Amino acid sequence: MLSDRARPVVEATLPAVADNIGEIARRFYQHMFAARPELLDGLFNRGNQAEGTQQVALAGSVAAFASALVKSPEQLPEQLLNRIAHKHASLGLHPDQYRIVHEHLFWAIADVLGDAVTPEVAAAWDEVYWLMAYALINQERGLYSARGVRPDTVWRDWQVEEKTAETDDVVTFRVRRVDDRLVKTSLPGQYVSVKVRMPDGVHQPRQYSLTAADDGEHRQFSVKRVRGNGKPAGEVSTHLCDTVQVGDVLTLSLPFGDVVLDDWRPAVFASAGIGVTPMAGMLSHLRHAGSGLPITLLHADTDEASFALRRQVVDDVRALPNATLHVWYESGADSALPVDGVHAGTMDVGAVDLPDGAAYYLCGPLPFMQAVRSALIERGIRPQDIQYEVFGPDLWQADFRTEPAPGSGAEA
Repeated sequence: MLSDRARPVVEATLPAVADNIGEIARRFYQHMFAARPELLDGLFNRGNQAEGTQQVALAGSVAAFASALVKSPEQLPEQLLNRIAHKHASLGLHPDQYRIVHEHLFWAIADVLGDAVTPEVAAAWDEVYWLMAYALINQERGLYSARGVRPDTVWRDWQVEEKTAETDDVVTFRVRRVDDRLVKTSLPGQYVSVKVRMPDGVHQPRQYSLTAADDGEHRQFSVKRVRGNGKPAGEVSTHLCDTVQVGDVLTLSLPFGDVVLDDWRPAVFASAGIGVTPMAGMLSHLRHAGSGLPITLLHADTDEASFALRRQVVDDVRALPNATLHVWYESGADSALPVDGVHAGTMDVGAVDLPDGAAYYLCGPLPFMQAVRSALIERGIRPQDIQYEVFGPDLWQADFRTEPAPGSGAEA
């Protein structure tokens, strides 16, 4: 909890921090990478750095944490912390790296806000930062301990056994472990970090949802090529799609992620585009578990050819006795798939029947998830029954001036 001395100071200065959060974040990362360039090798996603999304997400998360402490001083914002802790654990973050972030973040705050950062203000925000840092350190320690690893041993090598082109832009990799160490199976809905060495020698990590149930020997994930469209193309996705072949070895983290399937009650999955990947993993788990629960998959895409993993998903839905699948295609309602409903345009959750007492899982572009969540709440679904998975820095939760959706996160 914030001290009685710090709380009014944080509350009074929160608007100034919010108004300058973008510039604080920009200067923070510039200053930190100038002093510690090694952090770009294997830890930070330089694609997100170039786009500016990581800067906003980190600084916004600190402000969101401070706002939560002011509004609800009796409890920590667990959903925000869970998401960040799982992402950090998938990268093997060390506790001492929080001190590096602290040093450069507070330099940036003082540099941007100038004389407004009095000793009293600095002390109050220092308290906020370390409350958040120690909460995350404790959560991450628990995640490492549960998997029997240390931060520097979350990684291990896997050999590519199959490489399948799902669409023009999506490739699925099936990998097999190459050593004899026991591997704990993932929970349905989790992701792994894939760390690759780029041509300039720098290692870059990206998170990808696991798209099939674990068997202890294999893991499966799907990669969407990030096309530049006037900007630089995604360096890791391009490398994986174009260069990595069967027989090559990839370095993967252990599975993490806190949006996982409640496989004891009905489920509704709502996805768009490559957002189908965590849903595919959950459906695969349900099929292998022989589930008889009511399951509804709602998916939106450009057209049928763009629907990644469609054969696997349809097979799994058809194998589940109480599962249904509805699709929406922007190009029209034409489909050769054996689905329960094909619709033209954007997803309309009001057009389908939904099972009682279900858990809801959303994944896709942020505007899509925001629209679907709002539509579900209008139908009477409780917010606590809706989880979401976001690919990349979670700008939804980082915007503390809006109500974030409950849930957690994957590919960065």
